[in-house]
Amino acid sequence: MKKINVAVIGIGNLGQHHARIYYSMKDLVNLVAIVDIDQTKIEKFKKIYSDVEFYTDYKKIIDKIDAVSLVVPTKLHYTIAKDILLAKKHILIEKPITTTVSEAEELVNLAEKNNVVLQVGHVERFNPVVQTIKDFVYEPKFIESIRLSNFDPRVADIGVVLDLMIHDIDIILSFVKSELKSVEAYGAKVFTDNEDIVKARLRFDNGCICDLTASRISLNKYRKMHIFQPDSYISIDFMRQNAKVYKKVVSQNVQKVELVRTEIKKDEPLKLELQSFISSIIENKKPVVTGHHAKKALSVAIDIVNQLKL
Repeated sequence: MKKINVAVIGIGNLGQHHARIYYSMKDLVNLVAIVDIDQTKIEKFKKIYSDVEFYTDYKKIIDKIDAVSLVVPTKLHYTIAKDILLAKKHILIEKPITTTVSEAEELVNLAEKNNVVLQVGHVERFNPVVQTIKDFVYEPKFIESIRLSNFDPRVADIGVVLDLMIHDIDIILSFVKSELKSVEAYGAKVFTDNEDIVKARLRFDNGCICDLTASRISLNKYRKMHIFQPDSYISIDFMRQNAKVYKKVVSQNVQKVELVRTEIKKDEPLKLELQSFISSIIENKKPVVTGHHAKKALSVAIDIVNQLKL
């Protein structure tokens, strides 16, 4: 089987892990190129990947690759991704897909027109705890998500909604099989010119209500979600990759709540995400997180930001 020739555009804090994982997938992947405008980073990673070509201009690698991971600031996603898709190459774009819904729509249409895979890096979908728990979610009535992080000046170009909350928005949209009815949101700027802490409430047509909290000014990281549905309660810890499922049972006319045993095989979500991306290319199938999914999550995220009026 022909290996997939892959490049990573952007070798920063996250991009370096894309490169590491692709480099380890030697049975399926050739990591042929790494692109970054920072020459210091290039010199650093040349010592690690001596058999990989390095470039400062992504346009010079397009003819050499089959697929690319795009791991650059969000404001650059649309322009670079459009060039990649016009060249009929497969692409994984780190979340959020773009800064506007219209840009996302154009990329989705372009990928479909050219019959290439467009996957978006909503990595929590590949968290083993989500992969396991999704089978227990059937009729959520109330969902609470809390995602707290330390302040990182490297992502000050976007607010906390597009930086962190969008992870939970995407997961909620995959769980709740109903159209969004309304959005309420409150937040504040603290350390940046964008929102740094936000609380939002999503109401769906089927009656489900979801309360989301995201902050990037916390002293400690915290990533949890609680799901309430008829006869069942689910608690998810994304960081520790564990979950508890409680179900109401009736035995001899006596109601009680029991903890359901769940077996979760811990693994690196990003590795699973990239493996899934390569599998979608090889098997010519839709990715787990499509451009349509990402566009919908982006649309909700933008609605939340617009509600803030900061």
